[in-house]
Amino acid sequence: MRGLNRRTLLRSGAAVALTAATGAACRPGEDGPAGRRHMPAEGERHARTFMAWPSADSEWADWAEEVQGDIARVARTIAGFEPVVLLAAPEEVKAARRACGSGVEVVPVAVDDLWVRDTGPTFVTGPKGLAGIDFHFNGWGGKQDHRRDAKVARTVLQREGLPRVDAPVTAEGGSLEVDGHGTLMVTESSLVNPNRNPGRSRDEMEKALGELLGVSTVIWFKGVRGQDITDCHVDALARFAEDGAVLLSRPHPANGPDVWSRAYDQARGVLETATDARGRRPEIVDLPEPDPAALGRRGPAFLGSYANYYVVNDAVIVPRFGDRKADRNAVSIIGELHPGREVVPVEIHTIAEGGGGIHCATQQQPEV
Repeated sequence: MRGLNRRTLLRSGAAVALTAATGAACRPGEDGPAGRRHMPAEGERHARTFMAWPSADSEWADWAEEVQGDIARVARTIAGFEPVVLLAAPEEVKAARRACGSGVEVVPVAVDDLWVRDTGPTFVTGPKGLAGIDFHFNGWGGKQDHRRDAKVARTVLQREGLPRVDAPVTAEGGSLEVDGHGTLMVTESSLVNPNRNPGRSRDEMEKALGELLGVSTVIWFKGVRGQDITDCHVDALARFAEDGAVLLSRPHPANGPDVWSRAYDQARGVLETATDARGRRPEIVDLPEPDPAALGRRGPAFLGSYANYYVVNDAVIVPRFGDRKADRNAVSIIGELHPGREVVPVEIHTIAEGGGGIHCATQQQPEV
């Protein structure tokens, strides 16, 4: 994600300690032999989508009305294709229901922020059915207050009556991109980082993720540390599409060489020699970012990545930024690589100003 923000990175002051998880949980491998778990690709059928409502007393306080409008717009759009469950603080439930309408289920769950991709559980299937991994969200390495968000994964799983997998590592859903066939793409900067996993090597992280997600091949990108709150999550950089293709977010040349263009170049170099779990060389498809000159005034944290789209049942929900040419191009490219799905562009100016996108604001529960 671009910029040190989500919303105001250090508004809450010093780094906040990890909130420890308590209560019953199953350890990795406890629900069956190692490797029996499976994280479905996002394009597989969903039972529902989870989202979160940014409250007036959150990091979004100055832009609460605008960002709530974006979240309601995204929720209503997704609800046209599959059920949506929106988490909202008890005192915000009525307002959220008014904004989202009867097609969205709003439930009272206290949250700190809207980024449920990172705070919510990461769902996997296994011998005993569906379970959710609690990756112990710690505010992207202690960069933001997360007293309530640290409990979101546990709370969602308790509400759904699903087993909770107690991860031995710290990660966020936005740092994990799977193809559903045993391949995972990740950035080192967001995982092999002392602010999440002190003392852990890349090999140790790969072993843990292999057991948790049921993957056998990990494609590692270097990423970027310290330039945004996520330390360069993969879901704004590279995404798996249908039939093994990889969409790669290409920075606009008007930005000139910078850390993000170097991250793109490095990722492309990795993908040019990589093979997936099925032994195939991925097709690399550039997804050009919008021209900054066509967007008007945007803050330093603005995330103009079309790669942060979200695949739902029978559709793909794609961000629209205001560069008409680039917006149309993104719809065309994403549609071609997701055949049989309707491509629906949704304006998310304020969410993007906070350094995130549609994918960051959603989390799918697979249909089993």
